[in-house]
Amino acid sequence: MSNICDIHEIEDMEIILSDGCRLSARVWMPIDANTDPVPAILEYLPYRKRDGTCARDALTHPYFAKRGYACVRVDMRGNGDSQGLMEDEYTEQELNDGVEVINWLAAQDWCSGRVGMMGISWGGFNSLQIAALDPAPLKAIITLCSTVDRYADDIHYKGGCLLNENLGWGSTMWAYSSRPPDPALVGESWRDMWLERLNAQPFLPATWLHHQQRDAYWQHGSVCEDFGAITAATLAVGGWGDSYKNAVPQLVENLSSPVKGIVGPWVHKYPHFAVPEPRIGFLQEALRWWDKWLKGIETGVENDPAYSVYLMDGVRPKTWYESRAGRWINEHDWPQGPTPKSMYLGQGNTLNTDPAQINDILSSPQTCGMSSGEYCAIWLGPEMPGDQRGDDALSLCYDSEPIAEDCDIVGAVKVKLRLTSDTPDGQIAVRLNHIHPDGASTRITYGVLNLAQRDDHANANALPIGQEIEVSLNLDHIAYRVPKGHKIRIALSNAYWPLLWPMPDASTLQISQGEVQLPISPHGADDERHFPPPDAEEPWDIRQIRASDNQRQITTDMKTGITTLKIIDDFGAVEDQQHGMVSGSVAREWWSIHPDDPLSARGKTHWTEERSRGDWITRTEAFAEMTSDADNFYVTARMEAYENDTLIFEKDFKETIKRKHH
Repeated sequence: MSNICDIHEIEDMEIILSDGCRLSARVWMPIDANTDPVPAILEYLPYRKRDGTCARDALTHPYFAKRGYACVRVDMRGNGDSQGLMEDEYTEQELNDGVEVINWLAAQDWCSGRVGMMGISWGGFNSLQIAALDPAPLKAIITLCSTVDRYADDIHYKGGCLLNENLGWGSTMWAYSSRPPDPALVGESWRDMWLERLNAQPFLPATWLHHQQRDAYWQHGSVCEDFGAITAATLAVGGWGDSYKNAVPQLVENLSSPVKGIVGPWVHKYPHFAVPEPRIGFLQEALRWWDKWLKGIETGVENDPAYSVYLMDGVRPKTWYESRAGRWINEHDWPQGPTPKSMYLGQGNTLNTDPAQINDILSSPQTCGMSSGEYCAIWLGPEMPGDQRGDDALSLCYDSEPIAEDCDIVGAVKVKLRLTSDTPDGQIAVRLNHIHPDGASTRITYGVLNLAQRDDHANANALPIGQEIEVSLNLDHIAYRVPKGHKIRIALSNAYWPLLWPMPDASTLQISQGEVQLPISPHGADDERHFPPPDAEEPWDIRQIRASDNQRQITTDMKTGITTLKIIDDFGAVEDQQHGMVSGSVAREWWSIHPDDPLSARGKTHWTEERSRGDWITRTEAFAEMTSDADNFYVTARMEAYENDTLIFEKDFKETIKRKHH
């Protein structure tokens, strides 16, 4: 393993692209790299190295630098302190810029010519996407909380259903992209750069709504289109508390380049500081990966288990867990390990081992789903799915008998249903729940399907009214132990708000058959893999100015019947003790619907972003809203920018977008 060395930091290294655009990079590297070149590790994001990712950067990048790497944290074009404009996520421009940055890094005197790339979420996505372009110096990547399919497994659509996160996360980017560059780095041009960005800034939820099926727009950047394009050694990491549960097992199964997968109990965070615990020594594991593939040091990573996952013990439902009991297990021959066990929907709302003919009616209120939790748990608040009994009462449920032995479910549950619809459009949500002896209901995993996309996600076809059809879907991957004496429940609903935007009509489905295929992989009581404890560098040096706080409230207006989920995340305000910038933000969301009226659905967001230093004071207020009728989506947005509390910029956006079987 690498020895510890002295490092220095460059807060603004310029990278000039071939079209003249200047990107800004923050770099940590050994002090003698110019005479003893080292491999480079790139993290390439729109999330602002100056104030956006500082907390995790401080813990992570100096660690690798002290062990003989140049860690390069680049602001993408049009973000942070880099020049240019950003038009969308994962554009050809973004990926080509990334390739150019990798080639530039490899050519520097302080670089050995070998480059790695890492990142979580956006950075995990573009690590995979750039690896698929196969730049010669890129030898290894570490991708966390990412996807191989931008349509099936991102924040826009799931199972062909429109996610409300399309508006929620799009509103977040509307706010994030409104923040100005730092005058301390870019100089007097900061204001012109800021206004140019604000003028050009797209409202991305509308862009994404124009692509309601899996077309060429979504195929771009989806590495599942050609797994063979990735030749870099790939370490893929995920968390069962995250929305991106499926990429790691798919990468382990499909890549022909060296690949290993690790999935823990975590939310959307790096696993050396994520919750729920247990955390792992992610930095040590990553260093083993880099040392092998970037330096040629034999660390044994190629002999690690193909796929290591944390098998969580079944526990009481809670909206937040600080830790999860369980054990690390290894699947050496993934995906061959688990054995499928079929259970069937039976008469009398039972789940049995023998096929059965049933005749059950499903017509959920539009408020079913209020216990779903956040689509992507990320902010370290009460965001996980709580007790499912409220949603179960609004669903069609099928329960097993108490199970005789512990049941270890490892993989993706497969569901087949035969059903009839009374409307041309519809959706279905399937939840696998763990039922405790007192009736408490813990969601194990779930899946959803737009019934108009029952055959494939590239095409949508109206349902034949009154005609029985067969549909199939996979629930999200999971590793979960249901203890003996407890029950397993399948809960079906044809509404799942506020996770999914509702279909135009409140449909009634008649369920005639159902098969549930559980991937069973029994394991013992002990850990099969032992990770080192988490290590990290010194935390970000800040002064707390305003404490963070979060609120989540569900209210029902007894006069109108409208139920509203209100979410307020105040991320507080802090001052960077090195360069003095004060940063603060507040996010607000409201999701409202009437239980009997899918056309009453309304999503509304409001973000406040503040950046200041001394007499330089800026603020942006970003608003967005979405409604629909039977034929169209209606999206509006507004941006206001303030300098020293004076409004200096305002822009309104409004668009009507035709619904296409959504």
